[in-house]
Amino acid sequence: MRRRPLLTLPFLLPVFSGFGRAAASVNYAVVRAGVPLIFPRDHGAHPDYRTEWWYVTGAVHSPSGLTGFQLTFFRVRTGAAEQLESPIAAKQLLFAHAAISFPDNKLLYAERAARLNLGAGFSTTDCDVHIGAWHMRRNKNERFSLQMQDPQFSMELNLAPTQALLLQGKEGYSQKGPQAEMASYYVSWPQLRVEGTLTHSGKPHTVQGKAWFDHEWSSQVLGKEGVGWDWIGINLSDGGALMAFRVRNAQGSTVYAHAALRNAAGQLQQFDTTQISFIPLRNWFSARSKAIYPVELEINFGAHKIQTRPVLDDQELQMHRPATVLYWEGLVNITGTLTGQGYLEMTGYAGKLNL
Repeated sequence: MRRRPLLTLPFLLPVFSGFGRAAASVNYAVVRAGVPLIFPRDHGAHPDYRTEWWYVTGAVHSPSGLTGFQLTFFRVRTGAAEQLESPIAAKQLLFAHAAISFPDNKLLYAERAARLNLGAGFSTTDCDVHIGAWHMRRNKNERFSLQMQDPQFSMELNLAPTQALLLQGKEGYSQKGPQAEMASYYVSWPQLRVEGTLTHSGKPHTVQGKAWFDHEWSSQVLGKEGVGWDWIGINLSDGGALMAFRVRNAQGSTVYAHAALRNAAGQLQQFDTTQISFIPLRNWFSARSKAIYPVELEINFGAHKIQTRPVLDDQELQMHRPATVLYWEGLVNITGTLTGQGYLEMTGYAGKLNL
């Protein structure tokens, strides 16, 4: 769901109409339970799998107030040109989404796309992915550097871990549906310390705050029933971390759900579908896409009850490279039995999301 969880999803990979028939005959790698993840190698790309993303969201303090940011790189094994030997054959496609949310009710976003070795590349030994001058890479001291430029805005940020990796699901095997093959390998790094520069309206601003990193790869996530998902990744006020998601069907009912709560002491609790509910509290209507998003949600899991509160309602992204995809992804505060800030992602409200 990512991804999302391949949500993130982070977490958003549309159908590529030109690749559909070719992809049917490709033997994509399969996600299996019990496979140990090895780092730093598994921070890198996994080109045998169909879809993958590296996803960073965060909240930083700037002269404009609390500002949200997102930078996500996606990799797709297209299923096309598998027999071609050319290094620029369209076997692997990369695209990236970036956005910033301002407290004065303004959202800016940008995108890039390119094929492997033709303006884009990735490493298979550590996190190092780029499209032109846009990049996300992990340095030897475990710090991440993010960079993107667009006429509307740009970001140059450094992220430093303050706690251990969080392997979602069963040691990184994260199920997304009733069938075992509907799963991803899923790694999160919450509570990253952020420092750097955001530039908008021609003015650079020094910022600092916290971020969340997700990395997922898979070949199958949504089954026939699933049309989209709701996902949150929250840096809790007490230093803990919360991830929760649900896959929805066309009637809005939950097909599958999961939540992981790690407290400040590092203790992990996980919750299954029977222990989780997502209840819409307030909707926002997009005049652009005609989609209705439940921007305020009550999420119940175990003994916890939390509510999402968006910093602004209009955090809908409309991306067009390499194909049109619409989703809501934005900075939210949470209140209730837990408090914190993070990102909520909602897909499938403007039509079924096809992976």
